[in-house]
Amino acid sequence: MEPFDPTTHPHRRYNPLTSTHILVSPHRTKRPWLGQTEPAEPSNLPQYDPACYLCPGNTRAGGKVNEMYTSTMVFENDYAAVLPLPGPITPSVAHPLLTAEPIQGGCDVVCFHPRHDLSLPTLSLSDVENIVDEWTGVYVRRGTEPGIKYVQIFENKGAMMGCSNPHPHSQVWSLSTVPTVPAKELASLRNYASTTDVRSGIPTGPGGRACLLCEYVHHELSVPEDEGRLVITNEHFVALVPWWAYWPFEIMVLPHKRHISSFVHFTVDEKHAFADIMSRVTKRYDNIFSCSFAYAMGVHQRPLPPRRDDNGMYVQDADDIAHLHVHFEPPLLRSASVRKFLAGFEVMAEPQRDLTAEQAAKRLRNCSEVHYLQA
Repeated sequence: MEPFDPTTHPHRRYNPLTSTHILVSPHRTKRPWLGQTEPAEPSNLPQYDPACYLCPGNTRAGGKVNEMYTSTMVFENDYAAVLPLPGPITPSVAHPLLTAEPIQGGCDVVCFHPRHDLSLPTLSLSDVENIVDEWTGVYVRRGTEPGIKYVQIFENKGAMMGCSNPHPHSQVWSLSTVPTVPAKELASLRNYASTTDVRSGIPTGPGGRACLLCEYVHHELSVPEDEGRLVITNEHFVALVPWWAYWPFEIMVLPHKRHISSFVHFTVDEKHAFADIMSRVTKRYDNIFSCSFAYAMGVHQRPLPPRRDDNGMYVQDADDIAHLHVHFEPPLLRSASVRKFLAGFEVMAEPQRDLTAEQAAKRLRNCSEVHYLQA
């Protein structure tokens, strides 16, 4: 029997954050493609679009007029997915298998910049820092509202990811419950902390307990570059293709020097480093296929910001088990027009990918950090 070769042999990889597996089929990367192709994302957008409902001074679909903003702008979504508290009474159930629970909260839109033609990779670093400040502000404001139990920051970039407007923006949804994916991750982090011994030389979580993501990033930093999954490293953060990645060029951004639970725990230097790596990741994305690279991006951190004591210091609690990280999940696979689809086996059995995480990381490492439109 021949020895296992992860670059050619099909295998399963385990995702310890969600307790799921993914099937990796590296031998299929040369499979011909005669399926659907996507139209190219426009790269010649105007600086101002009078028909855009996010440009400064324009009237939104709901009739409200945008301020003449010069940096970021936040407003409550005119077509929110959830409605404010108080909500209706929980309905009685006709059968124990048919339960429903009312959900309340709020949905905010965070415009990155007044210019219609920019995006994260083409914004200046100071503009990206302004966005981080705005995300932090909304996280704190919404996270301290009565009845809110979770705040999710995310961005859908590109029409193929369902983005309805190319103007640079993200969303923040605040809910009266913790959603499924972050709930799974938090449960895995708690379980790891309670069942794993701390190893010397690795940052730890709250109370000096083991942290799954502290341990994981520590291991990734020890792997030789030509064998590994690291894409970018700066003083405080790494961007890597996780071992268990599902999307072709999926990236996770996370701190590597210490355990950080949320945006509010950033030092000034950490905030700058976070903005830096977000900018560099998205530049490499655009440069893979010389296009505006579509993705879904989401920040996972503490469900809510911590409370402060009488001296204004943050009080540590059980939710500090959260290890702040960002998921980038982009659909493009072979070119600017060929995407990965969630197809039969993946819907009915488990996630599957062809390109290995190591191959994807190498492709991303080889991309320039000078944006292709500015080269």
